[in-house]
Amino acid sequence: MDSTRTAVQEAIAAGRTTLGIELGSTNIKASLIGADHAPLASGSHGWENQFEDRMWTYSLDAVEAGLRSAFAALCDDVESRYGVRPATFGAIGVSAMMHGYLAFSANDELLVPFRTWRNTTTGAASAELTELFGYNIPLRWSIAHLHQAVLDAEAHAPEVAFFTTLAGYVHWRLTGRKVIGVGDASGMFPIDPATGGYDAGMLAAYDSLADRRRSAGEAAPAAPLADLLPEVLSAGADAGVLTEDGARLLDASGALGPGIPLCPPEGDAGTGMVATNSVAPRTGNVSAGTSIFAMVVLEQPLAAVHHELDMVTTPAGDLVAMVHCNNGASELGAWAGLFGEFAAALGSTASRDDVFGALFAAALDGEADGGGLLAFNYLSGEPITGLDEGRPLFARTPDSTLSLANFMRTQVYAAFGTLSLGMRVLAGEGVKLDAMFAHGGLFKTAGVAQRFLAAAIGAPVAVGATAGEGGAWGVAVLAAYRRHVFEAPDASLSLGEYLAGRVFADAELDVVAPDPADEAGYAAFLTRYEAGLAVERAATENL
Repeated sequence: MDSTRTAVQEAIAAGRTTLGIELGSTNIKASLIGADHAPLASGSHGWENQFEDRMWTYSLDAVEAGLRSAFAALCDDVESRYGVRPATFGAIGVSAMMHGYLAFSANDELLVPFRTWRNTTTGAASAELTELFGYNIPLRWSIAHLHQAVLDAEAHAPEVAFFTTLAGYVHWRLTGRKVIGVGDASGMFPIDPATGGYDAGMLAAYDSLADRRRSAGEAAPAAPLADLLPEVLSAGADAGVLTEDGARLLDASGALGPGIPLCPPEGDAGTGMVATNSVAPRTGNVSAGTSIFAMVVLEQPLAAVHHELDMVTTPAGDLVAMVHCNNGASELGAWAGLFGEFAAALGSTASRDDVFGALFAAALDGEADGGGLLAFNYLSGEPITGLDEGRPLFARTPDSTLSLANFMRTQVYAAFGTLSLGMRVLAGEGVKLDAMFAHGGLFKTAGVAQRFLAAAIGAPVAVGATAGEGGAWGVAVLAAYRRHVFEAPDASLSLGEYLAGRVFADAELDVVAPDPADEAGYAAFLTRYEAGLAVERAATENL
């Protein structure tokens, strides 16, 4: 044990470790990994979005404070475990919530507060661009936010000189480079898989539209769209190094030195694919957090455009169908908090993890269809089901069976409800899936959410030891891959080869196949869920 600890100490001091930072919806997490890609330490900082002027946002001050807090927590954890504080790393990677809109002027001044993926105010822009491109442009995408500002004649629209995602922004602050990983870029504007860059035909179509608007005296960006977007980079590419200003942004103490290489910044979808080794065709993953989404790597393009499916890419640029649901595990967390308060009122000292564990265990004893209960986890709008706003709901009929087991099974089913509707569309396209890998905190409790997800999508679900590590670990692996390419440019592996041969070669997976009784029960629940959407819609209109 002492020799192992000494070896880790030496690796930390020599910078033979890799740092990953992911800015999630409720948590900013930093993960430190060793040469074997195993987690060594972590740090986190909790934060929440704000709903201001009817927009979901985070302030840039909160971004900076959160980065410093998460990094400091990581350093504290390293010191407590190994007796040394890191002053350098072999590489750094940054990821964050995909999509959204951070727009800047020619003087690099933020023009409007950050508009996150959670906003569903871009319906008109989404519809117009989808028709213009013949390609589904979801409400969340950065180009939809820009074009909605154009349609609404917002004063800032002609002043936009650069717009990016949250990961792209943080990377810019750390390195001075306005670049973005191809996976994250695919949530800004459509990517051409053949070139690995933005689709040239669609860029030209948008510029023509902007020219027509300007000729008619209407608002439009002043420059060609390509000039406003960040440069697209694939996994392993040179994305710059940490500057002195970037080092101070992360570490106010001054201990962290500049010059550390960074990998291209990625979105949480891309890091989820890496964290679950699902970057090859016929593989996919489900990431469950504040939002929940499935990524399925395609063998060929889809035959039709579907509003339920986003066409994005892996961090290496391969085509992916994405089913993105705005609402994930937050409502489950709220109910766990309520039950935790009740336990505390009875004098229990149970931790939050204990409460979650007990509630999830109870769900296993519920009736296969949830006993006739119905729940919606909609804290915000849900584009797949056509709702601009959300209202969390729980309902039952007089003949339903209300029990803790049925209640909790229904709540877990509800977290997967919208996702399974989107996956049904994908199945209708004939897409084959060998296995679905799952990660995120929802899967920390073994054998519960994994089992129910298998029933919801009708496919085996695999969970590995890194399921709870999530995107911070995934982007740390991407940073390690960048270092691999840098050190052996002529003999480097592809991302898929690197993950399979270097990261997951000895990984142990727990694979759960769909249980027929669960599948039948979930199907009955989903029928009830679809019928209940009318109730959810009425709630948004009247509450």
